[in-house]
Amino acid sequence: EVQLQASGGGLVQSGGSLRLSCAASGFAFDDYAIGWFRQAPGKRREGVACISSSGGSTFYGLFVKGRFTISRDNANNMVYLQMNSLRPEDTATYYCAASKDWAGSLTSDYNYWGHGTRVTVSS
Repeated sequence: EVQLQASGGGLVQSGGSLRLSCAASGFAFDDYAIGWFRQAPGKRREGVACISSSGGSTFYGLFVKGRFTISRDNANNMVYLQMNSLRPEDTATYYCAASKDWAGSLTSDYNYWGHGTRVTVSS
């Protein structure tokens, strides 16, 4: 059974920080790039960050680069998203997803999706 379980969301004030986690199982984690995506009600899903299978390359959406950091721990099948300097416009449900394109891209086809964790940033 393939699972991607996102956690760590919550309510935080503007300027605060959160650390999201994604626990993966049921597939060859080391062969997959992992991406974080977000979606707010009434808006399209947008790419936040992704990381290659080895962790050697990362990509970020322009609106979060410099504030967010993606990382992975292949020994434990874990991916993280450290979010600093949060803004109200970051409010959304955040999803982790896995792509067979090992290099990773925010526009790659993602094969597996989790159910997400909600982040709310108040002003």
